[in-house]
Parts: sequence; structure tokens; C-alpha cells
Amino acid sequence: MRPLRILMSAILVLVLTVPARAAEETPVFRFPAGKHGTKAELKYVNDVPVLIVSGSPEEIGEGVGVLALKPAKRILSYPRDLLRALAVDRAWGFFIGTGRGMFKSFPADYQKELDAIVKSAGVERDGVIAGNTFFDIKKFLACSAVLVEGKMSATGGPMLARNLDYPSLGYIHQYSLVTVYRPTGKRAFATVGFPGLVGVLSGINDAGLAVAVLEVFDVKAPEPHFDARGIPYGLCLRKVLEECSTIAEAKKKLESLRRTTTINVVVADRTGVAVLEVTPRRVIQREAQRGVCVSTNHFCDAALKPPNGVNIDRSFERFARLEKVRDLGGKMGPDGLRKHLDAVNLGTVTLQTMVFEPATLRLHVSINKVPASRHPLRTLDLAPLLANEARRKGD
Repeated sequence: MRPLRILMSAILVLVLTVPARAAEETPVFRFPAGKHGTKAELKYVNDVPVLIVSGSPEEIGEGVGVLALKPAKRILSYPRDLLRALAVDRAWGFFIGTGRGMFKSFPADYQKELDAIVKSAGVERDGVIAGNTFFDIKKFLACSAVLVEGKMSATGGPMLARNLDYPSLGYIHQYSLVTVYRPTGKRAFATVGFPGLVGVLSGINDAGLAVAVLEVFDVKAPEPHFDARGIPYGLCLRKVLEECSTIAEAKKKLESLRRTTTINVVVADRTGVAVLEVTPRRVIQREAQRGVCVSTNHFCDAALKPPNGVNIDRSFERFARLEKVRDLGGKMGPDGLRKHLDAVNLGTVTLQTMVFEPATLRLHVSINKVPASRHPLRTLDLAPLLANEARRKGD
């Protein structure tokens, strides 16, 4: 475990020096619209690429592979490109080996889905495994989130707003898309992510439960930093969306899963908002204060917060800026929250900005240009897309 801790610490320092590359004014890549059989379709809704996949793990994986990953194969080079940018390309073998070991902890359905993605896209399995485990092994995801209760919302219901911050390397932002999953026998859900990603970084399900992850870089001793035998956090969040409908259920589900690393999970349902501070050992719930929850890349609970925490990418300053939302008075709408997220954007690192409305199943999202928070949100009505005939057939 000590060599892993040393490697992760070294990469944490190096990521702060990743050179920014000029972002394209117009995205170079655009997903081709199309259908695959009767269970998968990629189309544009309000000019946002939306992939809809239904059925068994194999059917879902085949749809993702053919319609999304196959035309976007370049994305599989991203983990290694990032290591090259950090001048630690020699660590690639370590990431591949660790990822293969972690794949053994994937729930069986997700293993089947990943294998179907690999086969249908005609790509190397190791690259897809690396793309699905890279997040847990390293620490690069420096994100910001602000959540408001209904009493603070111009829409009348809770809202979860977040920036996803990750080095773009000049191209990765072009591959963002919304994927709607309608798995047989499970809840339907929508994610804002990337092709080939089996897990969830940001998403909402048909019950109106919304979640998003923010990585945490330090924890109070003796809490563990990493458990290589845990389930990758993206898959844990997918489990939550497939099986839960409330914040309380989400917390209970996360507690029941063996978890890999330290993260904050921002969560909202139709009636409230919260932050779950998560380690491989604990899940601690932090409630809203005066109608607002804020999260960046550090823990706040005394049981987890180290005395001298790491201030990754101005995590403390971003947190303090977003805390001001509760003192502004009035009620916030989606675009108002976007503007506050724009105040803490990290330039070309801010790949995605989004606002989830659990009560109405609406998603407001900005993708494909960086910083995403600088651009208008596009609204998707997810309710008709989440109507899950496959689930009814599985009941």
C-alpha cells in the first residue's frame, strides 16, 4: 500500500503543472446519430448528444460500443496521454495491472456490459478497463458543487449543480455526452459522462434521485485512503441510481458496498439535498445549512477532516465562494447556479457544467466547450427518455 500512496502523492503534485492547451472554439468531434437494432439509439436533443440504451447488460454494452465508443476510439488514449503530459508514462503498466485486479471486483452485470462494449467497438479490453478504473487509482478530479433546497429554488424543488473538472488536454471535452440507461429489471437513469464509461460521475434516475462525485485528496489518520479490492466509485454510484429513490436509501446502499477511495458524493432527491463524505471505512452525511449544501475536494466533518488538509486547485477558496449563495437572498434558478459555478471554474479543466432538477426530471447541461460553465445551459426533459419498458418487463 505504501508504494501506491507514494505514486498517488507524486501524481497529485504533477497534475497541478499539466500545461493547458488551447480549446477549440468549435468542437472537432461530433457523435454520429444513428440506431443499432431496437435497443439503442444516439440522437441530438436540443443539440446535446444523447445515447439511449436498453435491455440486458450485453445489449446495453453492444449499443454503447457500436454507437458511442466505436466512433470515439480516441478517448481510450486519454489516460495514457494524461500520464505523458505529467511525464509519468512509465506508470502505465502499474495502472493497467491495478485496473485488471480491480475488474475482478466489478459486479457481474457490469463485467458483462464492459466485455460487450469491447467486443462491439472492436477495441482493446485493457484500454476500456483502464478508463473505468483510472479515476479510483489516481486523483485528478477537482470539482465543485452547490445544492439548494426547494425553499431556495426558483423552480420550487431541490437542485443539484456541479462542475466536473478534469484536464482536457485540448480534446477530451469534445467527447462528453448524455447516456440514458434503461436496464431490464432496474431503475432507468441518465448520466453525463463519456463513451465506454460503465460507472457514473454525475446522474439522475427515474425516481428523481441525483448524484455526483467529487474526489477528496486527504483524510484524517488513521482513515484509509484506498482499498484496491473495493468496487470503483463510479460503479457504486451506478448501483445507487439503479436501486435507490431517496437520499437515505443512497447512503444505506453506499454503506453496504466495499468502496475504493475517499470521495464526496453530492446527492439530491425530490425533497432534499445532502453531501455524503465517503471513505473506504465510513459514510458520513452532511446536511444543508440554511437551504444550501456546498462541496469541493476536501472533507468537512471533524471525524474525517485532517488538521492540515491539501488545498487542491483552491478547494478551500472555491468552497468559500459557493457558500456565499446562502447569503444572497432571493431564490436561485438553474442559470443563476451556473453563474456561481462559473465563478469557481478552473479554465480548460472545467469540462462539464450541469444542474439536475429531481422533482421535474430536468437536466440543464453545458458540454463540448471549455470552460463549460461559461456557456449557456441546454435543457433536457428526461422524463419521457427515462420511461423504462425494460424495467417493467423485468418486474
